[in-house]
Amino acid sequence: MSNKKKAAAAGATAVEAVDAVKSNPYLQKVATDGDLHDNVRVAYESARTAYERLASGKSPSKAVLEDKKLHANLATAAAALKDVGYALADAPSKKKKRRLGRKLLVVVAGAGVAVAVSSDVRNKLLDLLFGAEEEFDYTSTTAPATPVPAPVPGAPPEPGAPPAPTVSGAPPAPPAADAPGTPTT
Repeated sequence: MSNKKKAAAAGATAVEAVDAVKSNPYLQKVATDGDLHDNVRVAYESARTAYERLASGKSPSKAVLEDKKLHANLATAAAALKDVGYALADAPSKKKKRRLGRKLLVVVAGAGVAVAVSSDVRNKLLDLLFGAEEEFDYTSTTAPATPVPAPVPGAPPEPGAPPAPTVSGAPPAPPAADAPGTPTT
């Protein structure tokens, strides 16, 4: 690649880098917030002083346990770093993209689960879509069958009807073929 092309490519990447810095809210906060700068400086100085005290002639374990100035420097550095974290957390965030499709998908999926799980919701949905079910009590339009009247004692039996039992419980005798008053064939 020629030097002109390299310079043009480097210029393009530099422009892209500047655009990225301008669009990043955290980098904007770091570049413009004076309190953030002070907190970072204090945290760095306190940590450097604590390291120097730790690296001095004493044993590190003894310095960590007994050196009050080391404890104070570490506490100052921790407090300053905590303030830096809070300041960066308060950085303005980018505008969130509207995600209507995702929200709609979540609502539809939730409604589907509700319909599948709850019979009350399912019944309400079916009533809305297809109309309410008609609840009715069935009543017969035909009259109930009348009971067969009991045969009257001494009356001749009807044709095709079984013979009536006698009072004694014995079956009646069959009619005689040569009984007087009956025609013979």
